[in-house]
Amino acid sequence: MSETKYIFVTGGVTSSLGKGIIAASLAKLLQARGYKTTIQKLDPYINVDPGTLNPYEHGECYVTEDGAETDLDLGHYERFLNVNTSQANNVTTGRIYQSVIEKERRGEFLGKTVQVVPHITNEIKDRIQILGKSGDYDIVITEIGGTVGDIESLPYIESVRQLLWELGDFNAIVIHLTLVPYLAAAGELKTKPTQHSVKTLMESGIKADILVCRTEHEISEEKREKLALFCNVKKEAVIQSIDASTIYDVPLLMQEQGLDTVTLKKLGLPDNTEPDLKRWKEFLDRHKNPKHEVTIGLIGKYVELQDSYKSILEAFIHAGAANEVKVNVRFIHSEYLKPNNVGKKLKGLDGVLVAPGFGERGIEGKIKAVQYARENKVPFLGICLGMQMAVIEFARNVLGLKDANSIEMNPDTPNPVINLMEEQKSVTEKGGTMRLGAWECVLEKGSLVSTAYNGADTIMERHRHRFEFNNAYKESLEQKGMLATGYNTKANLVEIVEVKDHPFFVGVQYHPEYKSTVANPHPLFVGFVKAVLNRKLQESSATLA
Repeated sequence: MSETKYIFVTGGVTSSLGKGIIAASLAKLLQARGYKTTIQKLDPYINVDPGTLNPYEHGECYVTEDGAETDLDLGHYERFLNVNTSQANNVTTGRIYQSVIEKERRGEFLGKTVQVVPHITNEIKDRIQILGKSGDYDIVITEIGGTVGDIESLPYIESVRQLLWELGDFNAIVIHLTLVPYLAAAGELKTKPTQHSVKTLMESGIKADILVCRTEHEISEEKREKLALFCNVKKEAVIQSIDASTIYDVPLLMQEQGLDTVTLKKLGLPDNTEPDLKRWKEFLDRHKNPKHEVTIGLIGKYVELQDSYKSILEAFIHAGAANEVKVNVRFIHSEYLKPNNVGKKLKGLDGVLVAPGFGERGIEGKIKAVQYARENKVPFLGICLGMQMAVIEFARNVLGLKDANSIEMNPDTPNPVINLMEEQKSVTEKGGTMRLGAWECVLEKGSLVSTAYNGADTIMERHRHRFEFNNAYKESLEQKGMLATGYNTKANLVEIVEVKDHPFFVGVQYHPEYKSTVANPHPLFVGFVKAVLNRKLQESSATLA
């Protein structure tokens, strides 16, 4: 008998139904009952990881503590569970094939013909069970990317079929997420797409144990019975997932529907303890009942797709709840910010965040946004590229180095205030070549960031970048008021800059948004939102006076 239980989450009918949120919600409920739970994502694309994918293609690239560039769903897993994920939590087809081909080249298959079955499927099964065999988890939830019936997903589905057979009864189950659409012309929900999806899954040799049905309207008892009968599941295993006002409602909605109870029953595990969701409910209460409201401008290059900045948006929700503030985020495309319109476009904002990104498109607009925030004393947070733009802006407009730039944008700039790490200069490949994962940062005592981190001396934050602050300009910048207040002592790299005599002006080379969770809102976002609120309240008081 397997010591670790496995849950596989598949999707049908259409993509973007929210498998990641359902997986994270179930994991939260099981964790709240005392079960050690983790989630992994199997992605069917052939990229080795999403590190080289344009954000328009796949949303943001999420970075784990150990430096893995992964799918954005891992961000949901961490935000819900407050537990770090790792390289083992995200597997792609590209990584699977790369591993198998490398084994073949080393002669590990003893001259056999290498095939999808058994070689690719065995590799997938091994990857699925890495976390389970670590001894750290009672339950491993595996989300299968894509939609049942996709050519790309077939090896994963076959691997799941084999594992279900190998692990035996009560050790592994399948949860199938489908869409139950509402046809306005007919005035009713239609179950046929779900029936076809379950049939497609069964053609691959897999029977769904639990159906989770995404819907915009309540599913009647009659429809539930119909789904149970024609999809060959128990009526109690037909779970309604109705549209929610926030993803953080979903664990409670799934609890009401009994998803955790029926899951434990299918796995032969006791469900005699009620989930402890006290802190989760307190967070939701603060999130839904704010005492104040602020508007923060997010200046970015990929604003057409909000998933490009998913972790930042969620970090604002966490920090907003911590401050009992509703944070409205206004997306502003940096490419369209010009000297003659920046004041108009940013007018009325309570705070400005200049977002991460790569490449020169929209850079001058980001620099203009930084200048506006600095000169008008608007609370400012620059993340990664946003921090670099803050350094360039200050060098140009305060130091007077009008041609200051990053060598990413202009390799021939005479004033490269943002430079390339020495060991990166000979690198030609893109994937996995950046400074990635958690790095130590020492904070300057008495600084703004030290206060935000509750007086901490040292922090560990996650990185994803290739270019760095040029220490040759550090002294000149500090003399004019831009202070380096966080640095990695081992690599002698500046990680944080602040501007004096400003309510909140911080640029960080790392990505604080990756570590913000419901249970632990990121202190830098909490401090930023607090500064934004304080400035707004002060301005309101001054207006009234």
